[in-house]
Amino acid sequence: MSLVILQLKKRNNDTPSQNNSKGGKMGKDYYKILGINKEASDDEIKKAYRKLALKYHPDKNRSAGAEEKFKEIAEAYEVLSDSKKREVYDQFGEEGLKGGATSGGGPGGGGSTYTFHGDPRATFAQFFGSASPFQTFFGFGGQGSNRVFPNFHDEDMDMDDPFGLGIGPQRPGGQGGAFRSHSFNFAGPNQGRTGGKDRSQDPAIEHDLYVGLDDILRGCTKKMKISRRVIQPDGSTKKEDKVLTINVKPGWKAGTKITFQKEGDQGRGKVPADIVFIIRDKPHPLFRREGSDIRYTQKLSLKQALCGAIVEIPTLNGEKISLNLTREIVKPNMVKRLQGHGLPFPKEPSRKGDLLVSFDIKFPDTLTQSARDILYDTLPN
Repeated sequence: MSLVILQLKKRNNDTPSQNNSKGGKMGKDYYKILGINKEASDDEIKKAYRKLALKYHPDKNRSAGAEEKFKEIAEAYEVLSDSKKREVYDQFGEEGLKGGATSGGGPGGGGSTYTFHGDPRATFAQFFGSASPFQTFFGFGGQGSNRVFPNFHDEDMDMDDPFGLGIGPQRPGGQGGAFRSHSFNFAGPNQGRTGGKDRSQDPAIEHDLYVGLDDILRGCTKKMKISRRVIQPDGSTKKEDKVLTINVKPGWKAGTKITFQKEGDQGRGKVPADIVFIIRDKPHPLFRREGSDIRYTQKLSLKQALCGAIVEIPTLNGEKISLNLTREIVKPNMVKRLQGHGLPFPKEPSRKGDLLVSFDIKFPDTLTQSARDILYDTLPN
């Protein structure tokens, strides 16, 4: 089982520059939002997010401003938990991060631009395994249910149990929502006959498995450790750990189900529940998935949109594609389709979807009178 080791980089001792050079406007202080200092380790960042996300989750905190606070916490965590984004933020602040700064130059230096995807529940679900704080930790086994559910741990994701209950993120007996897609069943060596018609099976236990678009592009292997009750030769039950291996194939869609038959708790007179993992898209800082296509939004100034520009479009495989816009006017609803730079088709991995490029045109806040006169005389009615 592979381990992912995060290397901590030495950070600049200076506090992030939060001043906007165009007027002294303060940017967001992500360290202050999470209540940590600038030297905080990755583990301290995770602990701070875990505590605050549970405190301000709108499902359990209905006070005024909780939802906005919940969103700020998610954005702060996504920036500070990513070493590259944090390095840029530490040097140039929020403006430099969102304006495309790089570690080798100031804001506007041509680096990639970070924009928060705007869905704090997706960040919460990625961290805890469920978008609901109650579903995440208490398992909802139905009315009057008191059975013990297996405890899941994805070794590639942080899914701690902040309540100390030993109950991990799972969804017993769920329907899979609107993301239902292909299903894959894996039967264990002793999972044949039920041993009698009077034996009932517990409802399937469903667990969201968040996978990044980079992994969907190439395929990957996920190892999930579960803790379950196993019947011993003397008839008693004992808690044992087992690792389930999931080979994620290139192009698998969100909603794809992988079922491990009868891997739940064992007990007398019942059939163990099936364990079902449901593929979900992990939010990506640049791309959004649309089937086998992916969408990227390129920012342009009004001058670039009207007068033309050549822009570099990133792709999932790390390459960049030059897009020549010098011979056309870019309109807000324009979409450029770069064929074959999307995700593989699930049933035909040799073929890929497209990269759809949308445009976010930034209009100036003010214009001088001379500029207004020139535009008024130049632009058509």
